[in-house]
Amino acid sequence: MKARVYKSTGSWYQLKNETGQTFNGRAKGVFKIEGITSTNPIAVGDWVEVEMENELEKSVTITAIHDRENYIARTSPHKKVQHHIVASNLDQALIFATLKEPRTSQGFIDRFLCTAEAYHIPAIIVFNKADIYRDKELDKYAELEEMYLAIGYKVFLTSVKKRQGLDELKLLLKNKTTLISGHSGVGKSTFINALFPEMALRTQEVSGWSGKGMHTTTFAEMFDLPGGGQIIDTPGIRELGLVGISRQELSHYFPEMRELLNNCQFNNCLHMNEPGCAVKEAVQDGRVHLDRYVSYCTILDSIEEKNY
Repeated sequence: MKARVYKSTGSWYQLKNETGQTFNGRAKGVFKIEGITSTNPIAVGDWVEVEMENELEKSVTITAIHDRENYIARTSPHKKVQHHIVASNLDQALIFATLKEPRTSQGFIDRFLCTAEAYHIPAIIVFNKADIYRDKELDKYAELEEMYLAIGYKVFLTSVKKRQGLDELKLLLKNKTTLISGHSGVGKSTFINALFPEMALRTQEVSGWSGKGMHTTTFAEMFDLPGGGQIIDTPGIRELGLVGISRQELSHYFPEMRELLNNCQFNNCLHMNEPGCAVKEAVQDGRVHLDRYVSYCTILDSIEEKNY
């Protein structure tokens, strides 16, 4: 029987089959997938094969994992050398950011966008809490919106409190599997509650589920949306460590740089100090935004080159 993973607590999984029945499942043995050294071989969003263990208790054994269309991963919070698959089989990823209380750095947004690009997942940026922004924040938003729209990202300004911008987002979520991510406190759960009041209790439960310090857990959970589609709610991510992206590849995940790479004098150009660099030229004449280039340099610095 085929089923999809809705929640993982590390050893037990909540699953739902194609007719909507729910089960609790355990993995049979150890799954090793195409050399992935992840801390969690089975992730939320995975399609798996299950065998009935106990019909009364609705418990099943997971016997196989179907190929993933894609997945998004981050460095494991506990073991930097390993990575943790946040979720799989996604149609899009939505990053929640705020310009104050708390302020999301552009660096964090750009790391998230890079990760989404690397895994071929379309990303949408949502700046929430518009109701508390003054002129300073609104000017900053206008700048960021212009910068990200120019690269091809969808950008929204929302206030969950005042229901501003929610209808457009609701349309974007319909019939898609969407990962919702961002720091703790940016309003992800409030957003889910506001869009789908019937899920409010579920979201409250999730917050209290791990006791204290929700943002320290790494458990994602998937919910079915009324009207079609799923959202995967992730606990607040403090920092997003990039996984499996080499210094050489990084510029490929900045869409505005990607189209310039063939014009660089050297094909292994890192766009730092090399002569004849098309990217640096584009930064100088404003075709690549300086703030994005700074993000690129900061991320490049953080990538340790492995010596194989």
